[in-house]
Amino acid sequence: MQGDRILIVEDDAFLRDGLTELLEREGYFPVAAASLQAARRRLTEGKTALVLLDVMLPDGTGFDFCAELRENGFAAPILFLTACDDEWQVVRGLDSGGDDYVTKPFKLRELTSRIRALLRRAGRATESSPAFLNAEKLTAHINGEDVLLTPTEFQLLSVLVKNAGLIVPRGTLLERIWDIDGDFIDDNTLTVHVSRLREKIGKDRIETVRGVGYRYVAL
Repeated sequence: MQGDRILIVEDDAFLRDGLTELLEREGYFPVAAASLQAARRRLTEGKTALVLLDVMLPDGTGFDFCAELRENGFAAPILFLTACDDEWQVVRGLDSGGDDYVTKPFKLRELTSRIRALLRRAGRATESSPAFLNAEKLTAHINGEDVLLTPTEFQLLSVLVKNAGLIVPRGTLLERIWDIDGDFIDDNTLTVHVSRLREKIGKDRIETVRGVGYRYVAL
């Protein structure tokens, strides 16, 4: 049985071939593209469960391509492959609609763990959610408008809302959302995701409990 289809967008032929071989060994169905133009064509060839996306490509940036995909309604997880883990890179990737990132060079076990976590997270988005969250469209109905969320933002908000009024520890969120070995989790990633979520749904809806975690406040 063929596994989830994963699109690899990477212009480095050596890395692209290595990722293809790795994903095949893990039971996935990888397809590869060396440019954004080729990636667009690949996306029309079948349902894609996840995109591995390099930041710098011959015909544009992964950031712009990610934003383009989200604007066109592409809801599957997008995992950035970046040579730089500066916070501005992380923020820009999340701003464009990305779900997570790994820094080159990366450990193979780290990459496969993050892929599994993203695919599980995308699957969990179909679980029952509070009334104002639409799992099918990945939106939150806020102030009379539908706000588009990434799969990670949707899952994060779902956990917080289901525990409205209660403090959800950071460790619980990392385990519930990322669901992978803690060795591979950058705590700053959670902070950035919460910040982006606040910008979309309103800063007053998510309260920081310093040194502990976060609490959803029903307004």
